[in-house]
Amino acid sequence: MNRVIGVAGFKNAGKTTLVEKLVGELTRRGHRVSTVKHAHHSFDIDHEGRDSFRHRKAGASEVAVVSRHRWAIIHESRGGEEPTLDEVLGKLAPCDLVIVEGYKRDSHDKIEVRNLGLSHPNLAGEDPTVVAIAANGTVSQAPVPVFDRDDVTALASFIERHTGLA
Repeated sequence: MNRVIGVAGFKNAGKTTLVEKLVGELTRRGHRVSTVKHAHHSFDIDHEGRDSFRHRKAGASEVAVVSRHRWAIIHESRGGEEPTLDEVLGKLAPCDLVIVEGYKRDSHDKIEVRNLGLSHPNLAGEDPTVVAIAANGTVSQAPVPVFDRDDVTALASFIERHTGLA
């Protein structure tokens, strides 16, 4: 099973930007990193008029799109249950670390991302799986280590230590 760390928080906290920076820093350090992003809405990775879109709309359960540069499998749920995070993780190829964006209520360890300009509830202190906070300012009396949201070097080092990558 791949090592997993989550990046969780509320809308506009800066999760995606942080994940992007962490992937860049950790891969620069030589780690093979995969990501899982949870969407709360429907999404398409193929678009109307494309062959894969036409196959899916015709009723295909799965459509694989393959080229020399990348490949993807689009699985159409057709009203079925959303897969659990563990089911999705089980489909990923082996890697050094999976960074999960979203799934804030799941049981994996997470870094809470806070935008202190927004009035969102805190996860750290309420959720024992939150092992650090990445914030855009000072967080006083935090129950876990706090990092500047933009200090990707320090956050990546924390992740390496926490997950056993170091």
